[in-house]
Amino acid sequence: MNPTPAATIRNVEARNDALARENDIDAYYSQSSILVRYTERRRLRCVARLTAAAPGDRILEVGCGGGHVLRLFPESDLVGVDVSQHMLDKASRNLRGYRVQLLKGELGHLHLPAASFDRIICTEVLEHVDDPEELLDQMARLLRPDGRIVITLPNDHLVNRLRKIVNGLGILRRVLVGRISWGADQYHVHIWRPEEMRALLSHYFTIQQERFAPHHLVPLRCCFQCVTRSANTEPPPSTSLVKPSPHPARSTTTSTA
Repeated sequence: MNPTPAATIRNVEARNDALARENDIDAYYSQSSILVRYTERRRLRCVARLTAAAPGDRILEVGCGGGHVLRLFPESDLVGVDVSQHMLDKASRNLRGYRVQLLKGELGHLHLPAASFDRIICTEVLEHVDDPEELLDQMARLLRPDGRIVITLPNDHLVNRLRKIVNGLGILRRVLVGRISWGADQYHVHIWRPEEMRALLSHYFTIQQERFAPHHLVPLRCCFQCVTRSANTEPPPSTSLVKPSPHPARSTTTSTA
């Protein structure tokens, strides 16, 4: 028998709270290895530049986690959405003094008004959700016609190759890997190559810019600045949605941490 919607919501929340407790997001940003911290600092810089928020802009972050991204925009009116109360508690502490509203739940269940945000940020989230197409559709609905959305995704194919290299480094592995690994990637439901990311996003938005962290030669994090298709005269792509590459067998979750 299929679970009821209420049971499904409770299950999603429980799994995301488990992810949040197993992977301290504050420690991830402050105590990870040099390689991880450098990559994430570069990702945050890409997000800030691609968002290009003006003072007073209304910014939504989908899967706001501990608030580390929203903290980049002290002059904006902020809304953070996450399904994990554990994450929202951290965000509340990290965003003390900001103009911010934190909402618990899945985006499609919150009934936010259409075209109500100047900027939307969704960073390292889509790989955690069962139905990324539905989430992209919801974000397209919420973005103002002249708005901008910034989406980042992990390049797990490259990350996994890098991990194999690092694992063979012996004693240097301690220095490079450190106490915390690559952000709970064992919870990723989907793995996309960069060309698959572009194909997925292009069915809902027009991609205007791309940046990579820590560097375009080592694109561990792929960052996309997009606008609504109605804001661009470019015709929609004629190809069908590109499905993610097969994921190795592992436990899955719909976390937005």
